[in-house]
Amino acid sequence: MTFHGKTIVITGVSSGIGTDTAKLLRGQGARVIGVDRNDPMLTLDGFVKADLAQEASIDDALRQLPEHIDALANIAGVPGTAPAETVARVNYLGLRHLALKLAARMPEGGSIVNISSILGAEWPARVQLHKALAETPGFEAGLAWLAKHPVSQASCYQYFKEALIVWTLTQSQKLFLGRGVRMNCVAPGPVFTPILGDFVQMLGPERVQADAHRMKRPAFSDEVAPVVAFLCSDAARWVSGINLPVDGGLASTYV
Repeated sequence: MTFHGKTIVITGVSSGIGTDTAKLLRGQGARVIGVDRNDPMLTLDGFVKADLAQEASIDDALRQLPEHIDALANIAGVPGTAPAETVARVNYLGLRHLALKLAARMPEGGSIVNISSILGAEWPARVQLHKALAETPGFEAGLAWLAKHPVSQASCYQYFKEALIVWTLTQSQKLFLGRGVRMNCVAPGPVFTPILGDFVQMLGPERVQADAHRMKRPAFSDEVAPVVAFLCSDAARWVSGINLPVDGGLASTYV
């Protein structure tokens, strides 16, 4: 893969998968602009501090980002130990708002990669709810819909990863046919990142122990980053509307 002449925005750039994706893409020649609420600890070609839970902060970031973008890697996210509304804002509403705004700045061949999760695998059980949320026209409309359809704290992380998968699947072809911009999801299993402990707390020790035999180990973030990079690349120019597991085979053990 080569990214010479490409400008790529990465959210969540200051840690974990975001950091390793930025390093990989810059090593392949990309101009990488990072977005995060925390300052980065790596070399970037540009950085914008933003809180993706706040529409106004995202709009301010958009004013600072380049007018030409070739790809967006939506890697920022919060665990289910955060308040349910924050999970909704960061992992879904803010991500969606930023993606649609930046899609308008992409040429044909542009790419959006969202980070879902294997914990979103049960989206078919709630597909009509997720499709209804996907059709809300913006950040505030999404919040209003969620006020009428509240999501419990216990299930909020899984719910909004499901919702993200459904939004990606239902909206990707509109982008691809209308603008030639591809949109896909990458669905990691457990990953050694700073928030891995939050996931253990969220799922509970019994669930974690029950699943331990299903996988060799959690992934390293640099094992997920190349898959994100591939979907950003021209090598994936005919890949659109998929949710790609990167989980060391964990999901396959449920078949």
